[in-house]
Amino acid sequence: MKRWYGKLLGFFAGAALFRTNPLFGALIGLLVGHAFDTDWFKLRRDNPYAALGLTSDATDAEVDQAYRRLMSQYHPDRVAGAGVRAELREQAEIRAREINQAYDRIKTLRRKR
Repeated sequence: MKRWYGKLLGFFAGAALFRTNPLFGALIGLLVGHAFDTDWFKLRRDNPYAALGLTSDATDAEVDQAYRRLMSQYHPDRVAGAGVRAELREQAEIRAREINQAYDRIKTLRRKR
């Protein structure tokens, strides 16, 4: 979905803030509004596909395959079986939790379509 309201609000806000040179302010506001409309400032954790190393146009089979591959690599029981330190196990638990949350979020989003 293409958003446009950030550009419009940025245009008017920039022109109002830079009263000495409203054209320059409007241009700066337009650029900042465009950045927000295209999600330049979105964090990685907001994108569940990035957590699995995929793009949003991945198929269900690709999502399942990436989930299984990452879970087999980062599952805490598998890491603990290798006889590693406790801090590595904690890191594996955190990463496995992120992978599970991303997978659940993708499945929920695809059910809503």
